[in-house]
Amino acid sequence: MKEFLFFDGAMGTMLQAHGLKAGAFPETYNLTHPDVVLAIHKAYVAAGSDVVTANTFGANPFKMKGLDVKEIITRGVEIAKASGAKKVALDVSSHGALLEPNGTLSFDEAYENYKFIMQTGEKAGADLILIETMSDLLETKCALLAAKENTSLPVFVTMTYMEDGRTFLGTDPVTATVTLCALGADAVGVNCSLGAKDMLPVIREICAYATCPVIVQPNAGLPKIKEGMTVYEDTPDIFSAAMKDIASLGATILGGCCGTTPDHIRALKAALKGMMPVVRNVKPYTAATSATKTVFLGEGTKVIGERLNPTGKKKLKAALIAGDVDYLLHEAIDQERAGADILDLNVGLPEIDEVQMLTRVMKEVSATVTLPLQLDCSDPVALERACRLYNGKPIINSVNMKPSSLDAIVPIAKKYGAALIGLCLGETMPKTHEERFDYAKRLVKELTSRGIKKNDIIIDCLVLTIATDETQAEETALAVKQVTEELGVCTVLGVSNVSFGMPDRLKINAAFLSKCLHAGLSAPILNPLVAEYAEVLKGKLLTLDTSAYFTFDKEGAVGIRGMVLCGAVGGVEDAVKEALKTKTPLEIINEEFIPALDEIGVKFEKGEVFLPRLIAAAEVVKKGMDVMKKDGDDDATRPDVILATVKGDIHDIGKNIVKMLLRSYGFKVLDLGKDVPESAVVEAWKKTHAPLIGLSALMTTTVPSMKATIDALKAAGSDAKVAVGGAVLTEEYAKTVGADFYGKDARATVKIAESVVRK
Repeated sequence: MKEFLFFDGAMGTMLQAHGLKAGAFPETYNLTHPDVVLAIHKAYVAAGSDVVTANTFGANPFKMKGLDVKEIITRGVEIAKASGAKKVALDVSSHGALLEPNGTLSFDEAYENYKFIMQTGEKAGADLILIETMSDLLETKCALLAAKENTSLPVFVTMTYMEDGRTFLGTDPVTATVTLCALGADAVGVNCSLGAKDMLPVIREICAYATCPVIVQPNAGLPKIKEGMTVYEDTPDIFSAAMKDIASLGATILGGCCGTTPDHIRALKAALKGMMPVVRNVKPYTAATSATKTVFLGEGTKVIGERLNPTGKKKLKAALIAGDVDYLLHEAIDQERAGADILDLNVGLPEIDEVQMLTRVMKEVSATVTLPLQLDCSDPVALERACRLYNGKPIINSVNMKPSSLDAIVPIAKKYGAALIGLCLGETMPKTHEERFDYAKRLVKELTSRGIKKNDIIIDCLVLTIATDETQAEETALAVKQVTEELGVCTVLGVSNVSFGMPDRLKINAAFLSKCLHAGLSAPILNPLVAEYAEVLKGKLLTLDTSAYFTFDKEGAVGIRGMVLCGAVGGVEDAVKEALKTKTPLEIINEEFIPALDEIGVKFEKGEVFLPRLIAAAEVVKKGMDVMKKDGDDDATRPDVILATVKGDIHDIGKNIVKMLLRSYGFKVLDLGKDVPESAVVEAWKKTHAPLIGLSALMTTTVPSMKATIDALKAAGSDAKVAVGGAVLTEEYAKTVGADFYGKDARATVKIAESVVRK
């Protein structure tokens, strides 16, 4: 960009200053107080904002059931356009609920809601779409696809990162940036949660990998409560000074979020007067991502695990036919622990529905391991569906020079931003390295002409067995060297193919691997648990010992503790029923469930696993606990903990995760739901006298409701301890609202419950 583009600042906190009551939907002001909304927009325009954001942040049919969301969005855009701004952005955010498999909201349901919002906004006259304050990468992808597929508008996307540099669900800035750029976002970046100064490390990473403009909209510092009001302490001068540092990193689209005002935007524009945008030179990269991890090919040897492909694997084939996904999950975890960087996933068998099975296995494997996936599929329908629902940027394996292959596979890779393996195959079977290299050149030329970026092309030089032609190992290695040096693209090979029909296959494979690595091979596809390969890779692989992770019985079935650790839901009911023959329910809880949850909890605290794995473990325990639950054993009868999202707040992601984990640890939980008035919390305590009450609030506008609820409990004589949590809260903030504890996450809340309920 040749010039900076200035957005506006906060809307919600500005409306609060104009009388918006705590817990009320700010978007309803489009209908009830359009003059107030217009005045705020005009104030930002006068301060120098090029783009004003329509007051439509929470205008979503999922959130606003019973309200005329179409009219709210339409009026919001129309009011913004009346402000005289150069451009108007339709403001879109999350549903406030987790998508499957972490939650209950389906991708398709979320997509339809977003489609409705995007189409309504464009019809009302929006110039661009801002998808903001996102924590779930899959939901963000869903929203971005809905915008790209149903409107002609530019789409800007910003994620929200916590102090540890990751989103609520564990996505890091590099992974989000690589994934969203690949999907075609017109600008990517960060907003909310942190002040400008605290965002610098995150923005530095985004600017290093963003292949489109970078947008930054920080808060005016972290929120605090003074005299009963939420305030932000970063003055316009503090804010603008930090934003100048941010601009120097290469961000070119700048504005503010919670707590910022027209004065902040005015100071920002003044601070950058005369400064030209920094030109970022992002080095091309070849990457695959999961929801929480990015793997860059071409930076050292990367291992692609082959154990999730049924070819030549009788047990895996039988498991797929039987629908035994747990078997595949165990294979996936073994490969991750053995040092694989990426997992090749292939479920193609004539006996199964590949469309259904590929998406099912892909979801469950992605929820169990952190590794990116290589989708190995020849069915375009199954492949397209899997790419659509995949949480990240996958690799597609593969396309070749046959027109039918190119026409079927390339559009899918282009649409979903996948890296694409080009197999050196076409009209004839290549035998020499020259023939392989000719195919590689043609593939690169053809794929780039069809819109695939060169750095997203990975060449497979085709491994043929030496059983019929002993020259094939040498010819393949020579082709790898030539492709690497002359075409400058990454390469993969299915290593074990070289020894089909031969004795001593592992030794042959290891020797071939060594030869190809020396030739410059980027990523071998192999079994990472094979010790011979580990020797060749010279310590690249981690320990092959998985006994510490799983407890196997004599028949090879994974034990209860292992099921919890790997998030394998299937089979836990039978395992618990079997265990009940020799153990009491309490023994199973104390000896199996709790130690496993504690272990995964420690890994979560250390940042070794992220929230989806914690949720998966809790779901396994829930299934197991249901087997042992007696009739009439109702959480509402004598709960240990009462949970509620406070009045005016309809976001219950965090609360639901806390509930799941608390129940997994054996606590009885009474969940009052979301948008819960103070009186309902008080009444629930009077009936149950639960020793602990947990209150959740995601929005700054509803934090006063949290304080009002705590005050009401004290006035009613409650002796229950109160723990609070939510994205906008801090330890200091928790004290100011009168809480006894601050639960920074679900794991911390379990510890609070243990200290209060089981002391």
